[in-house]
Amino acid sequence: MRFPWSSADVVDLPGIGTPIDTLTLPTDADGGPGTRLRLLREQGSAFRREFPSTGMPDSVTTCDLITLPYPTRFGLFRASLALAPFLSITNRMLVIRWTESDGTPRVLLFEPSDHELGRYTPYFDNLTQRTPKLVQRQMVREHGTVLGHLASLGIAPDAVDYLMFDHLHTQDLRRWVGTTGYQNDLGAHPKPSFPNAKVIVQRDELAGMAELHPLQRPWYQPATYRDVPPEAFLPIDGSVLLGPGVAVVKTPGHVFGNQSLLVNTSTGIWASSENVIAAEALTPEHSELPGLASWARSWQQEVVLNANTIETTADQYNSIVLEKTLIDHSQRDGRFLQFFPSSELTASWTNPGTAPTFAHRQLTHG
Repeated sequence: MRFPWSSADVVDLPGIGTPIDTLTLPTDADGGPGTRLRLLREQGSAFRREFPSTGMPDSVTTCDLITLPYPTRFGLFRASLALAPFLSITNRMLVIRWTESDGTPRVLLFEPSDHELGRYTPYFDNLTQRTPKLVQRQMVREHGTVLGHLASLGIAPDAVDYLMFDHLHTQDLRRWVGTTGYQNDLGAHPKPSFPNAKVIVQRDELAGMAELHPLQRPWYQPATYRDVPPEAFLPIDGSVLLGPGVAVVKTPGHVFGNQSLLVNTSTGIWASSENVIAAEALTPEHSELPGLASWARSWQQEVVLNANTIETTADQYNSIVLEKTLIDHSQRDGRFLQFFPSSELTASWTNPGTAPTFAHRQLTHG
């Protein structure tokens, strides 16, 4: 099924943010993937020095949504020696608040997944149908909902300005941004839960979603976008500064239009995305997970990808190295970096050999 818009429909939609000239993403014209990796390290180091001068957001808060199973062969690509075919990941939302120079307050929700509807993503829907209910109850734990967390934080839905995901895999946005027509599966014509919010997305992901490639189809829900108006989105091209200490960095590879959140906090700079599922995947030499350190040495690779899709593997590798270059070391354990996976590896008795050596569990500031 095609999406309700063509690639031409998203060209003229207004964008947002101030372009980050330091991060220009090398192209094939600059050389091969090895050359592009070197250039990204140089760009990342330069922006790492610039970014703190932009300030800090007022606050960053972590909200746990759901813990669910995920294939080990995807999450710890080729590196894990664990016997467990599945590991557990916890999806978390970040709530970022800042104040514009003119005094305007802003609220950004990063990874506000509607996990009740996300379960109908083709891959996870097929997995659910093959998994006995008893096993599902042992492996899936719901922690809270997007609207429930916002209520506990005292944030009204109409105060939310922006919704953002590292990419739109599994995302069903209908209840968040509304639709132009009645939805048979929901039994309603949903009004937007966030009437003033726009979805920040890379323009080339929107264009790519207009006609999915077979590699992409298991991870998107095209039918759910049939009545979502294109103007619900704020497309961006590349890396942009959104506010003081809040930036979007384009990190292609996991999907063509992948993007990462970068925030400057009281403990230094953090990045968040789903490019990897554990902080130790950025420094596998310090991992105690079976196989990771030896695999990294044997293959001379410095990161372990999250590879449920391999749209452009070398680009994803390079993007993770860029993230490494931009962020600080953890104050809790300096062997690991302040990378906060949007879906973080979580220990579970059902998945022996997959307990993380180190986990952030939350990102808190302000």
